[in-house]
Amino acid sequence: MTIHGDHPFLDPEPDPVRQFRGRVGGRVSLWTSGAEDGRAGLTVSSLMVAPGQPSQVLALLDPDSDLAAVLEETGVAVVQLLDWRHRDLADMFAGLTPAPGGAFQQATWRQTDWGPVLADVDVWAGVSLGAPRFPRSTTVGWSWLVCGAVEELRVGDESEPLLHRRGRYQRP
Repeated sequence: MTIHGDHPFLDPEPDPVRQFRGRVGGRVSLWTSGAEDGRAGLTVSSLMVAPGQPSQVLALLDPDSDLAAVLEETGVAVVQLLDWRHRDLADMFAGLTPAPGGAFQQATWRQTDWGPVLADVDVWAGVSLGAPRFPRSTTVGWSWLVCGAVEELRVGDESEPLLHRRGRYQRP
């Protein structure tokens, strides 16, 4: 084994588009769906909210993720905004760090009609993807563009929002 000072995941040929996206930054959310043993979740920072009737939450999701498969089955999701205290959980759902027993075993959850919600999250939306639920024609770049109509919305206090910029979590 050789120990060196380089970052082990450093891209040998930096992608300018990824560098640009990293400088945009954004609030870290956790998308969850399903129930019991059929739950899935994914950390997402590529999202936006479109007010209207109905209001929509739009996000770019990994089409190969476990969440994508569960969304195809259920057609609903919870979009919860994470706080600084959730950064380890965000890494687990992003697949960046180990989660012994699975990421859902690392926190306390409440089940809703749209999927599991972190027990200590005060800002979340229950969204419905409608029909067709998840057509492949919504592929954008290497991601799937998902539009969820807001059916339930909880906007409570936020203490320290978790932000992501240039590959790192940050406080505002």
